[in-house]
Amino acid sequence: MPATFRPTSGTNPALMMTYRPPPVRRTDWVSPVALVLLGTLGVLFIKSAQSYNGGRQWIYQFVWLLGAAVLYVGLGRIDYHVWIRNIYVVYFASLLLLVLTLIPPFGQKHSGAWRWVGVGGMTIQPAEFAKIGTLLMVAYILSRSELGTVRASFAILAKVAAVALPPIVLIYKQPDLGSVLVITAMVFAQLFVSNLSVRFFAAVFGLFLLGVGILAVDDINYVKYLNKHIQKGQTPVDLRGQYEKLSWVPLKDYQRERIATFVAPKQVDQFNKGVNWQLHQSLIAIGTGGLTGKGYQNGTQARLGYLPAVPATNDFIMSVYLEETGFMGGMVVLGLFAILVGNTLRIAGLARDRFGQLICVGAAVILMVHVFVNIGMVQGLMPVKGIPLPLMSYGGSFVLAIGLLLGLVQSVYRFRREAV
Repeated sequence: MPATFRPTSGTNPALMMTYRPPPVRRTDWVSPVALVLLGTLGVLFIKSAQSYNGGRQWIYQFVWLLGAAVLYVGLGRIDYHVWIRNIYVVYFASLLLLVLTLIPPFGQKHSGAWRWVGVGGMTIQPAEFAKIGTLLMVAYILSRSELGTVRASFAILAKVAAVALPPIVLIYKQPDLGSVLVITAMVFAQLFVSNLSVRFFAAVFGLFLLGVGILAVDDINYVKYLNKHIQKGQTPVDLRGQYEKLSWVPLKDYQRERIATFVAPKQVDQFNKGVNWQLHQSLIAIGTGGLTGKGYQNGTQARLGYLPAVPATNDFIMSVYLEETGFMGGMVVLGLFAILVGNTLRIAGLARDRFGQLICVGAAVILMVHVFVNIGMVQGLMPVKGIPLPLMSYGGSFVLAIGLLLGLVQSVYRFRREAV
């Protein structure tokens, strides 16, 4: 019972047992403040990235942020245990949306990928909502199970695999390796906090290293293949789609280009005029930003078109931000994300049941993977991946999904006393 409650000698005992503090006292205000600040920075620097052409994406981003705020507040006021009773509806609805991406005319293809579903005159990206559907379903299974040794937990692991693999496979076929990475990391984090045997993670890590080795050999052969044909006057773009017919590793050639560009950039694009172009311009933007940046709307890489319009407002929005705010501005954003992730993990510790705890851990990992990969990518520390930066990158589906995801976390905080 909260210390602020001071019952008198005549207080009804039943009332004491059912007392709930006022709603304002049960609202977490740390995450909302961080969300508002990050969303505001996103709108401002999307506008800055388009200041040279009068683009209006910042207005759409503002509208989506308002929609995300409504979802956040609404979901935060619904007891998260409700989703246990509707878990299969949520999960299979997210799978259905993924299936529709692969079925014309519902699915829509952009830049060679089937990642969108048309709804009237708008499109949504189902992978963003599939992350939440998978998060809830895995949390439900693990909250109803006791994990121990791998052998004793085999049936539970089989259930988790049966839930996680369908969205992973469907998203991979789009293809969207970034979202596959996010869901995989989220599921393993949920398994880890569920006290699964360390031997399982050791075995998985061994398989991971084996996979990295196979990819490395395949990429070395791909670079050799490129060099052989580049000497004949061809470019990686001309050869795209040819090597994948020869390799047994299930990757598209443009995906191999991204890995090869990270490992051996000069061999793939010696003069930074092809697949290296975006990363090269991003590094120029960050480097010229210095300690304090060039000032708002004074950046040159996006404004002069060196950093193309689409990536400048989406996956490379951090490059625009760092050029104009510098290292100090970057520390502000990293601090806000650290507060957001740390507070989500704090709420996981406050949760009174495993379902709530697993929801928060999964949400924190989704945020961490997006932030780590995106910021590492724009600095050349990670291969270029289509993983947006939460609340700052342009995109309606992702912004709305973040509102839903963190609305669930707010619900765990608000209803943490009603453990079931």
